[in-house]
Order: sequence, then C-alpha cells, then structure tokens
Amino acid sequence: MDSNNDYSHDFIRDIIDEDSKTNKYEGRVHTRFPPEPNGYLHIGHAKSICLNFGIAEEYDGLCNLRFDDTNPVKEGEEYVRSIIEDIKWLGFDWEDRLFFASDYFDQMYDYALDLIKAGKAYVDDQTAEEISEGRGTLTKPGKNSLYRDRPVEENLDLLKRMKAGEFADGEKVLRAKIDMSHPNMNMRDPVIYRVLHASHHRTDDKWCIYPMYDWAHGLEDSIENITHSICTLEFENHRPLYDWFLNELDVYHPQQIEFARLSLTYTVMSKRMLLELVKEKHVSGWDDPRMPTISGMRRRGYSPAAIRTFCKRIGVAKANSIIPIEFLEHCVRDDLNKTAPRFMGVLRPLKVVIDNYPEDKTDEMEVVNNPEDPDAGTRKVPFSSVLYIEREDFMENPSKKFWRLAPDREIRLNNAYLIACTDVVKENEEVTELRCEIDPATRGGNAPDGRRVKSTLHWVSAAHALNAEVHLYDKLFTIENPAGQKEGNFKEYLNPDSLNVLKSCKVEPAIHNLKAFDRFQFLRKGYFCIDPNSTDENLIINQTVGLRDTWARIQKQQQKK
Repeated sequence: MDSNNDYSHDFIRDIIDEDSKTNKYEGRVHTRFPPEPNGYLHIGHAKSICLNFGIAEEYDGLCNLRFDDTNPVKEGEEYVRSIIEDIKWLGFDWEDRLFFASDYFDQMYDYALDLIKAGKAYVDDQTAEEISEGRGTLTKPGKNSLYRDRPVEENLDLLKRMKAGEFADGEKVLRAKIDMSHPNMNMRDPVIYRVLHASHHRTDDKWCIYPMYDWAHGLEDSIENITHSICTLEFENHRPLYDWFLNELDVYHPQQIEFARLSLTYTVMSKRMLLELVKEKHVSGWDDPRMPTISGMRRRGYSPAAIRTFCKRIGVAKANSIIPIEFLEHCVRDDLNKTAPRFMGVLRPLKVVIDNYPEDKTDEMEVVNNPEDPDAGTRKVPFSSVLYIEREDFMENPSKKFWRLAPDREIRLNNAYLIACTDVVKENEEVTELRCEIDPATRGGNAPDGRRVKSTLHWVSAAHALNAEVHLYDKLFTIENPAGQKEGNFKEYLNPDSLNVLKSCKVEPAIHNLKAFDRFQFLRKGYFCIDPNSTDENLIINQTVGLRDTWARIQKQQQKK
C-alpha cells in the first residue's frame, strides 16, 4: 500500500503494456465491470470499478458496464438502479455500452447446442447432491455420471425440452464433458445450465433454464470483444474453465487476469453477510452510513475523489491482504480538508450568558469559510448576548492540562471576543449556565495589548441557532476481522456503540443553505454531511470522520518497530 502520492505501475498494466507491444489485440484495450445485481456495491467493488474504468481511460480504450443477471432468484431492478447510480457518482461513464448477460441468453443457448454437437456436453439426471458427491475430492478423482455417454441427439432433445419447461427445478442439468479426474475441481464436468422456473427482472418468464456463471462469463467477454477480463483472485482456479469453453467453441478469446480483492478492517465485504445485516435490521439499510457500501459511504459524507484516491493508493496486488480502515479515513480527511467549508456546531450545548453585552443587540462576525482554500471567501456569523459552547469546553475545577474555559479564566471565542467566566449556575449540582463577560476591545478575537490566551472555542448564537440531530459513528465491528473468525457468528462482534444519536445540538444558521449530501467541517469536531432524510423541521447531520488522523499515528508506530 502506497502511503504517498507515488503510485507504482502494477502487474496488470505491465501485462497490457506487453500486449500493446506485441499488438496482441490490434492495439485495443477494452475492459468491463460485471456486477451481479443481487446487492449494493461496496468499497471492494469500487476498487474494481476504478481499476477497470481507470485502465480504459489511461490506454485510450473502452470499458463496458455489464450486469451478470443469470440468477433471477436473487436479482432485481432495485440493485440495477443502485449500481448505476453508484458508478456515476464515483465519476465514471460507460457511454452507450450498458449490457446485461440476459442480452445474450439466446446466443449462450445456441453455443450450448454447439457444445453438445461437438460431443463436449451432456444432460445429467442426477440430483445436485449426487453430482457433488460424484465430483470426488482434492485427493480423490470423481466418477463419471451414468448419463455422460448419452447420444448427441438425445442430449439435444433433452436440452430443448428443458428450455421448453418440461422438467421441474433440479430435475436435469447440462454439464460440460471434460475430465472427472482433473486436478482442478472446476474442470470435473461443471454444470452449464440448470432448470429454474423463476421470473427474470428483464426477460420475465421467457426462460426456465439459466446459465451458470462460469459458462456465461467467458461468452459475455467474447461477445463484447473484451481484451482484458480483470477479475478478483477467487476466479483464478476458474480460468482454465474460462479458457476451455472459449477454445472448444473456437470463438474470440479475451485474457482473464486476477488480482487480490479488497478487504477492510472492522467490517465485512461478503454480500451475504451485508444482506443479513440489512434483513435482520442491525443497520437501517444498504445505505446505512456504517456500511462499507458505496451508497452508505456517500450518505456518510465520503467524497468520490477520496474513494478514487484510496483505491489508487492501495494499489493492485496478487496477494490478499486487509487494509486498515484508518487509511480510508485518512484519504477522506485529506480530501475534505481541502474542499469542505467550515461551520460552527455545538453538539452537547452549555448555555453562556454575556452580562456586559446588550440583550437586544446582534452583531455579525466575519469568518473564513475554508482556510485551506483561498477562493472559499468568508461569511457572516451572528453574535448575541446568549451563546452555546460545548459542555466539554468548561470545567469548574480544571485539571492542570485543561486549558479551556473555567472560572476566572479568559479564553477566545473563535473570530469574536476574548471572554472570561465570572459565575457558574447549577441545578442539582449540574452546571446549567455560565455567566461571562467579554472584553469589547478584542472584537475579532485579538487583544490590542497583545495578551495571549491558551484556548479558542467555537460557539453558536442561541437566538439564531438551528436545532439539529447529529449522528456520531464508530466502527461497525469490535474486532479487525469479524468475517475471519473460526468460532462464532460474525454478528456476535457487532459494535453496540457504532451509532450515537445526539438530538439537542445547536448549529449556526448558515447550515440551512446546505442540501442533502453536502459535506462540511464543524470546527474542532470533525467532518459531517447533511443526511438525505433531513427536513426543515428535522435537520439530520451525519458524522463523516473525526479531525484526528489515526493513520498518521499508526504509521509512526510502524516506523518505530
């Protein structure tokens, strides 16, 4: 993983460079991103999206978006729409090259007939359990099916009858005839088609047989004239089957290349696991800001640029590894620091009354929108005699290392005045209000006599404050690798404190001008965004990341080792 901006050339680009030198594909580079529409995309898919679309852009090539919709039981239009939205949001465009595996069902069926005619496929009457048992093990060869030597004409007739709906689910399958003693289990007469009476989200009830992924994958690549079929590492053992199908059919043959998939600490990437979290309501939905989904990250306030940078900086490798989630947060923080406007918001308010400031007076303080962006300009923030500060910014009996507001201590209100606490109001031993005085000569926050204070606090005018519900987030799981535990269910490691809802927050009125998904920084608190469910009556703000760069601390610790 690259911790700086020096992005190295990876092995996939090395392969493409060599293919370009040898003119293997007449100089073409044509990739594809092939999601299965059975769930929402997550950060692991983002890596593949950035890789496939990025390579196409770098080599002046093309990249298709193709949905692998071969399993109607688990797939649907909701997922198709979400995937399209996510890829567009990340900043990629497939132009007019939107395809579906179902576009090729007729061609795939014709290819299956060709394979039967060549004596390379047969219809098997065994059950799924019998087929599985007959495949053998890694150390024991499989056994030929009793139906393996059916005549070509009988196989053709049976496949046509399967397509016509004469057989029940699981009653018959079409298998490739390869080698039941092959050391690669995937080559032991794999299933090509299964009977499945289910409505498809695009073809309705036209089909009652559906192709298996290994059959469909290579044919889709071939039909679309893909040059480099880039897959994650779990498909490496499937590559011999990919090549076998295309060679036996004697059709255009792309090259499959595998790379290590992305895994993040403190989360899970399995669609099955993510679906469990959604269905069992451990999260509010696929776009819950605690989820590793692209829609969840968007709702949390991650920017497309930050995700693209993260995917580029982690690089492409052949060995699986787990990336610290702190590095993703570092990339998000680094991007938002440059682009996010600054506002003031008090999450746990404590009332402050300024006794020497007129009750009926409102002033406006000029505040810089983003000190990292010279073109961001300034805004006016209202100031009045009653303010809110963070409860944690006051201590009645301060410790030695506490430099914020305390009785008879002077501090600075950001871009406003120097202020001192003169009295503390309590109810049942709890501090409910502070009585304070400002130094009128320090407007803007600086003292003419040059005296210094050790702390600057953010604040909000009580008369102008907006009420807000702020959602604070922590890691979704309590351990680094919840999916890799040999004992116990991964849900046993869910973090009960992953969401903390604060309902009585006070934020400055300029927040009202923001819209859903807008990202910003609350001074001294972190980065946040407007939740899409937010309304004028119920302002909801999601925490994105804190200000502290945990990744920098982790790097320092690693350097010491």
